[in-house]
Amino acid sequence: SEGLLVLTDDGMLQKRIADPRHKLPKTYLAQSEGVPDEAALARLRAGVNLGDFVTRPGAARRVAEPAWLWPRNPPIRERKAIPTSWIELVLREGKNRQVRRMTAKVGFPTLRLIRVRVGDWTLDGLAPGEWREVAGPLPPAPGAGPRPTPKRPMPGPGATFTRRRQGR
Repeated sequence: SEGLLVLTDDGMLQKRIADPRHKLPKTYLAQSEGVPDEAALARLRAGVNLGDFVTRPGAARRVAEPAWLWPRNPPIRERKAIPTSWIELVLREGKNRQVRRMTAKVGFPTLRLIRVRVGDWTLDGLAPGEWREVAGPLPPAPGAGPRPTPKRPMPGPGATFTRRRQGR
């Protein structure tokens, strides 16, 4: 897969991004083999039984190939008799190979997968290989209280500390 990747060393932020209870939307563009009909898109929206779990409901629609799309190297496999199309999927969970498994289950395997948005973060203005540092974490989840403060002070940059052995 390609596209947006959020890197953080903030465990609370990572939990907000990855945990489906926080319902942070992740938007993907999937180039699929074939052209999905409305019934296939409805199945993607309703949630798909993948055998080991049923996906949560999400959004799915056909979209045109993005004008800003970079060439893929190596290119996807092309079949002259089978057209390809693009599907935009918005999920609020993210399990291993979920988008690929979902599109295959409804009969339209994914050939190329691009993550274009995680919450409010997007690929806008970024070329392949470029990165952007953003300040501050996500806003708190609706109904969440303030972030808890650590019970003991954390060491500053470059600080070292030792742990006292029990019983000494």
